[in-house]
Amino acid sequence: MAIDLKKLDTERRNPATANIDSLSTLDMTKLINSEDRHCAEAVEKVLPQVAQSIDIIYEKIRTGGRLFYAGAGTSGRLGVLDAAECPPTYGVDPGLVVGLIAGGPPAFLKAVEGAEDSAELGRTDLIEHQFSANDALVGIAASGRTPYVIGAMDYARSLGAPVIALTCCRNSEMSCHADITIDPVPGPEVVTGSSRMKSGTCQKLVLNMLSTCVMIKMGKVYGNLMVDVQATNQKLVRRAISIVCAATGASEDTAQATLKQCGFSCKTAIVMLLLNLDAEAARTALRAADGRIAQAVGMNKENR
Repeated sequence: MAIDLKKLDTERRNPATANIDSLSTLDMTKLINSEDRHCAEAVEKVLPQVAQSIDIIYEKIRTGGRLFYAGAGTSGRLGVLDAAECPPTYGVDPGLVVGLIAGGPPAFLKAVEGAEDSAELGRTDLIEHQFSANDALVGIAASGRTPYVIGAMDYARSLGAPVIALTCCRNSEMSCHADITIDPVPGPEVVTGSSRMKSGTCQKLVLNMLSTCVMIKMGKVYGNLMVDVQATNQKLVRRAISIVCAATGASEDTAQATLKQCGFSCKTAIVMLLLNLDAEAARTALRAADGRIAQAVGMNKENR
């Protein structure tokens, strides 16, 4: 398939960095930093599309569906990374957010030649994960034309699932295969065509928003505290204690003792302390409130 790189925003040459190879190390870093500032500005311009996507993804997850990311190269790795961070951060099942990369898991560390050029492989990967109309797909490609991603998007649409394109090129081919297009365009890269740089940063910013806001809407955050964090190592144990202290005003000793009583569930410990309940009663209150601390606390106070 012929590719006209001149038409891709990600492949344009950046006049501001044309002489970067002759600069001092410090001046190189200043120039890269200056270019990186365009990323947040580019994302700001597409926030309405990001918000619309969040609402669609949340509705699918709320009714039992899943969120899928599909990408190749850097874009695929960013999707896999975002998916992998959801279980420890928010306590969700590892299968709730799924990251697919062209070439499979080995491609995360080393490129699998030709994998991104196969539309059929994108379709096959979704089939193997039993993707259905109940799920949502975010196709990720800085160039907006990766066949693997488009193949996955077309299969998802054929089932009636919502499809979102995340690209850094305007009027991309992917936008013709999506229900919603999120296309932050940060301008040409510091090194021509190195889309792991500004384009990758824009994609990471958007993915942060998608997963974080969906988790907030699911009740995984109380105030701004990640109350479903999994205390799977010493740092996260300390974080869990700190979260319970911040949410309840309890001392560290009290927070730790309460967490031990409920299997180190921050949510349960917080409700136990705020409502003076034992662990089982706190779990019951949370179940009745669909896992939302604020609602559980409000409902129980009203009933007293």
